[in-house]
Amino acid sequence: MAAPLKYFLDTTSSLWMNGALIDKPASAFTSTSSLHGGQESTLLTMLVPLLHHGMVYAGIPYSETELLNTQHGGTPCGASHVAGARSDRPVDERERALCKAQGKRLAKLALAMHKMRLEETP
Repeated sequence: MAAPLKYFLDTTSSLWMNGALIDKPASAFTSTSSLHGGQESTLLTMLVPLLHHGMVYAGIPYSETELLNTQHGGTPCGASHVAGARSDRPVDERERALCKAQGKRLAKLALAMHKMRLEETP
């Protein structure tokens, strides 16, 4: 993962110690300059601190057909974009569809978890 994001996550130990992010929904996405540029391994390294916080991770299920058809970006671990060596390649329609699907899944998870918390409240 990018060093600034790693640095930011390293500053969240007080949240971890207090359990502030337990059962909060999370997701991640990435962009690289080349195909096979480490998209999935980047997402996996971003996932580890979120799980340590007790967060609930939402990736992209294979029921999203664009995941099976994309030529450039997208994994079950999260949406990705291949920007090209000069970072001049725009997000294509399949990548955009995967981003939207991941966002919708995260929103549905957040709403379901919120409803569960409301039901638990006496």
